[in-house]
Amino acid sequence: MTAAHQPSILLPPAAYGRSLTLRLIPGHDATAALARLAAGFDPAWGAIGLGAPLVAAAGIEVPGLRPFPTLAAAVAVPSTQADAWIGLRGADRTEVFDRGEAVAALIADDFAIVDSRELFLYAGGRDLTGYEDGTANPPPDEAEAVAICGTDTPRPGSSFLAVQRWVHDLAAFRRHSADERDAIVGRRLADNEEIEEAPESAHVKRTAQELYEPEAFMVRRSMPFADAGERGLEFVSYCRTLDAFERMLKHMAGLDDGIVDALFGFSRPVTGGYYWCPPLRAGRLDLGSPPSR
Repeated sequence: MTAAHQPSILLPPAAYGRSLTLRLIPGHDATAALARLAAGFDPAWGAIGLGAPLVAAAGIEVPGLRPFPTLAAAVAVPSTQADAWIGLRGADRTEVFDRGEAVAALIADDFAIVDSRELFLYAGGRDLTGYEDGTANPPPDEAEAVAICGTDTPRPGSSFLAVQRWVHDLAAFRRHSADERDAIVGRRLADNEEIEEAPESAHVKRTAQELYEPEAFMVRRSMPFADAGERGLEFVSYCRTLDAFERMLKHMAGLDDGIVDALFGFSRPVTGGYYWCPPLRAGRLDLGSPPSR
């Protein structure tokens, strides 16, 4: 039986979601904990990614996986690398809650949930600024080739994942005129068309995937969040290699040419993690052969 990718990676965002960040409880055996997680996690609940610290502790080799970098730039880009991340999905909050309870019961003996954030689909797929999100995603018939590792790779059916939480200052963004907001994003709110004469700091220009060498295409599955304290975007992207995302992030931070993405003028990343999304075999996570003891 051949390995398959986790279905949530290529599905469009659901109406509701939850972002869960996990750490292995100190002193617990990583190999045994991962075996229990792999056997019990239902891919219908959402997507799951494993971080480099946990994978290394379990003796699993995943070429290309590494911790999220802390970038020394004019803007702060933090790393909050964890052991695992789970992105739950559901048609309503009840379904997400029930799936969250199932995950909590599954991991209770091995992992602690160190961060949890409710997510939701806003205005049919827009960021809380009102602008369309994920416009540059590849069409459905090309998404698998962008996000899923092929048979020419060591781990076919798997994917690499980057997760960042961006906290927006929406009041500051709204203080700009409509034209200024369009220039920050690089697209017109009215019709979502790119603005050719937008400044080089425009977000669209800093993240134009086709302009990188090699091209930095990825599949975004980001969702907004909002509560009494913070609001913003849980940025989630899947790709065949983390190099694609990292090149883009460094360009946004101005590390190559000194031009910082205008997005940083009203939003800031507060988390950052890289994860490996194992393939599936017989409907469960396939971690490969366990290491010899």
